[in-house]
Amino acid sequence: MGFKCGIIGLPNVGKSTLFNALTEAMKAEAANYPFATINPNIGRVAVPDKRLDKIGEIGKSEKIIPAYMDFVDIAGLVKGASKGEGLGNKFLAHIREVDAIAHVVRCFKDDNIAHVSSIINPINDIETVTTELQLADIEILQSKQASLEKKSKQGNREIKHQLSLIEQMLENLNQEYQFKKNQFNADDLEFFNSLNLISLKPILYICNVDEKSIIHGNSLSKLVQEKAKKNNYDSIIVSASIESQFVELENDSDRIQLLKELGINETTLKKVITAGYSLLDLINYFTCVPKETKSWTIKKNTLAPQAAGKIHSDFEKGFIRAETISYNDFIEFKGESACREAGKLRQEGKDYKVKDGDVINFLFNV
Repeated sequence: MGFKCGIIGLPNVGKSTLFNALTEAMKAEAANYPFATINPNIGRVAVPDKRLDKIGEIGKSEKIIPAYMDFVDIAGLVKGASKGEGLGNKFLAHIREVDAIAHVVRCFKDDNIAHVSSIINPINDIETVTTELQLADIEILQSKQASLEKKSKQGNREIKHQLSLIEQMLENLNQEYQFKKNQFNADDLEFFNSLNLISLKPILYICNVDEKSIIHGNSLSKLVQEKAKKNNYDSIIVSASIESQFVELENDSDRIQLLKELGINETTLKKVITAGYSLLDLINYFTCVPKETKSWTIKKNTLAPQAAGKIHSDFEKGFIRAETISYNDFIEFKGESACREAGKLRQEGKDYKVKDGDVINFLFNV
């Protein structure tokens, strides 16, 4: 399991440029006009994790297999998208298929790059996109409501409860245009998830700034950061222009030198993946055998049998126990054998919650 991150925003905010930089594949058309992207571009990238290489080196594995993340470059949304403007319905359907949303917001001024409203105002841009996403959800909820009302005459309690949930959600979206997760329990949220509502998806605001603002941001990016904080969302500052230069350099030493000259500590890819993992409560555990060392992505607090199931369903069905070593112990004692001798290899049962960095050997019997 990796995760799929949809890159959205108004036209000409730098989505496709950012996508190309993140995936290092110049496959998304980046042009100075609306709807340059019509069909979504999808790029799969390896999740950078230095721990994986260190484990593989100690384990002397033949192959190193990282976890992966999919980026989906979705065409620019415009006002009226929920009613089909600018091919809106098609684009909204693509957004429903992703796990998280990376909302690229233009936080730079450049007379050579057109803006759909001719005015650079990131808060207005965010509200335009957010309104369209939530209006689309209102339409989905109203359609489900009409369907359930026809069945409610039979007196089914579950249907009546679902109708009540829809009314609460519609009230939220109609009055405040903000989804309130804390007023619903886990079962209620599962019902909403079955409707594939966009409003439930975690959001990361990506402030696309000019090169000189990459370290401290600017007045426009600060507005976005304040809004994100107010709504309990994450935000990061990037420069798609710098990232384009970065991927054009062929060797790592030149790339490292560019980042150093600009005072940048990590790439945009690393920033986005770190934020994405945080948004979705994801962690990685590792398996290490002579054939391969591999990284596996799971949700935080996943129990050992379910984590084993990510490898193969038989591992979960016939789960016996998980021989577990923490990453730090694996590195310090240089592998499984020494960890076993030092008493650092733990035998964990079916109630064990797998931790980030665990190196695990699952024992099972089917």
